[in-house]
Amino acid sequence: MPVTAIGAYQAQSLDRQENFNGLQLVYLTWDRHLMFCAPFTLPLPPDMPFADFIDNVVKPAIAAHPDAVRVDFAQAIWRLDDADFQPDWQAGLAANGIGHKSLLRLDTPGLDGLNGSFN
Repeated sequence: MPVTAIGAYQAQSLDRQENFNGLQLVYLTWDRHLMFCAPFTLPLPPDMPFADFIDNVVKPAIAAHPDAVRVDFAQAIWRLDDADFQPDWQAGLAANGIGHKSLLRLDTPGLDGLNGSFN
């Protein structure tokens, strides 16, 4: 059945960046590690250096997973919003092209989930 709009739609999204007091939302998922069933949603400062993001956000976020201690972030493969991504570890998130509601995918070759369950 067709739907007909009654006038202009005036609603505004509540998750606009200006509603986060200078922070931006960044989504993070760890491929093949389904103990975390959905991406993390992280409110982060856009100028946070990528290295600090790894040390102070990512490592604590994934620490509960048994594979976390074996992650070699220097060998990790990253994707940003469905494109290959090579982070500049010293540059901030925004300077790396990571924007509000960007999705970062972490791939750790050789680590395949709980007891290799993703093989």
